[in-house]
Amino acid sequence: MSDPLATLNALLEPVFAELAGGAPADPTVRPSDRADAQINGALPLAKRVGANPRELADRIIASGVLDEVAAGAEVAGPGFINVTFSPDFLSTQLDVARRDDGLGLAAAEPAKTVVVDYSAPNVAKEMHVGHLRTTVIGDALVRILEAVGHEVIRENHIGDWGTPFGMLIEHLRDIDEDGTATDVGDLDEFYKQARVAFDASEEFQERSRQRVVKLQAHEAETLERWQELVDISTRHFNRVYDRLGVLLTDADLMGESRYQPLMPDVIERLDEVGLLEQSDGADVVFPPGFENRDGDPLPLIVQKGTGGFNYATSDLACIIDRTERLGADLLLYVVDAGQAQHFQMVYAVAELAGWLAPPTEAVHVQFGVVLGEDRRRLRSRSGEPVKFIDLLDEAVERAAAAIAERNPDLDDEARSKVANAVGIGAVKYAELSTDRVKDYVFDWDRLLAFDGNTAPYLQYAHARICSLFRRAEVERADASAWPITLVEDAERDLALQILAFPTAVESVLESYSPHKLCNYAYDLATAFTSFYEKCPILRSEEDVKRSRLALADLTARVLATALDLLGIEAPERM
Repeated sequence: MSDPLATLNALLEPVFAELAGGAPADPTVRPSDRADAQINGALPLAKRVGANPRELADRIIASGVLDEVAAGAEVAGPGFINVTFSPDFLSTQLDVARRDDGLGLAAAEPAKTVVVDYSAPNVAKEMHVGHLRTTVIGDALVRILEAVGHEVIRENHIGDWGTPFGMLIEHLRDIDEDGTATDVGDLDEFYKQARVAFDASEEFQERSRQRVVKLQAHEAETLERWQELVDISTRHFNRVYDRLGVLLTDADLMGESRYQPLMPDVIERLDEVGLLEQSDGADVVFPPGFENRDGDPLPLIVQKGTGGFNYATSDLACIIDRTERLGADLLLYVVDAGQAQHFQMVYAVAELAGWLAPPTEAVHVQFGVVLGEDRRRLRSRSGEPVKFIDLLDEAVERAAAAIAERNPDLDDEARSKVANAVGIGAVKYAELSTDRVKDYVFDWDRLLAFDGNTAPYLQYAHARICSLFRRAEVERADASAWPITLVEDAERDLALQILAFPTAVESVLESYSPHKLCNYAYDLATAFTSFYEKCPILRSEEDVKRSRLALADLTARVLATALDLLGIEAPERM
């Protein structure tokens, strides 16, 4: 175990249990601004056993349990214990961390099967900036969940079914009569042309309606044309995902079409448990606690009066499929905050029906909006949503210009790789470093800055550490075996930041908030900067130099790992 707080907690648990007469008692060890750690459990324990909290805290210190980890411990306030870790203890913890491939990350107990629903573009439409947050946040959560040992199932719930496909298939047939097209060019333009044709011709409208009927009946030629649109769109999605560097593949596609066979079953099962009611000709469920503006019960419509299904039916089918077929323990839906009430009602109905029962839970990982400088939704100059691929292209171009200015000695190939890592990383980090529930302003100058809490700053910190070993003419691999001795305050502060990595990851998963890992990475890079300025490395005596290089190496490993969990590359040269 390389987390000092967890180690301290484990040491204290038997002592607290003994003081509690053999019953379990939580020491409650937390970080503190006044010391390295604060033990808060003496207060509730004193209340349980009828003791004075400060006297009980004194007894805990006198027991000697802290001697092997603490350079000092004192009682504060009503009964807190402030602990300062000893340098030897911290050095031992650093050794444990650097021998562990996971750098101290503990395996989740119990490990869960987690389905993460994210990205969700629509067939026959290009991905735009509105897909940025769901894709980047979802990808980071997948990486972090996998890192602690959960089995993660990625589901990209694409929109590939419904009435618009009658119009789209007819337009495809009109422009590609012989069925040889492998692409339709600009997907957005294709969709607009289909809409224009639909609005201009009653004959086209009628053909479109008939095509929807044929699609729902799985007529062979219609399905073939539908599959063409799906394949064309999937190639576009993959181009974006490859450029962005996310984990999604074709194997993760779970479109609306996959759930169509389950829709009638949803209605039948809701009826069997007595939840289905009629309202204005539609089949609905009234989950308790939801009201409209007039204070009347708010229904979740699961089948329209025309017999058609909707998003609610599809999402209920998803829950059935994910809990019963996949055996999921946790369902994460990375979807914008505007869908909050929809998911609350869907989850409530699924719970009433018994499809979502403890300990299984569903969580809406909601997020805010990407804004332009005018504080409105980010759009292109034409007023259209910014295309995802255009945004990434511009990010890399801007990064290339910045890298060329900072390091003109890089060759073209190296500059191209670094520019891609910095540009894409900057876009991702701008998303992830903001508390996901808040809107944020997309600002090129801020997100590509090489100072402040940005990806380029963190990437440069990693590259600077790597350069130390080139300048010292030693192999980084050798540093992992060199002893680390902590003498200066800056060394000690850096050690504490390194060892806080597992706690930072744990805090992310408590609320599914990647910005907490961003804040950790920034604090780590800042601590290294302070260490670098206050503690000479290459001009120190050999033993000190080796110790500080070993500390620098571990910093780089943790920083690169934190960035990787966020889906961001850590170049060794910049």
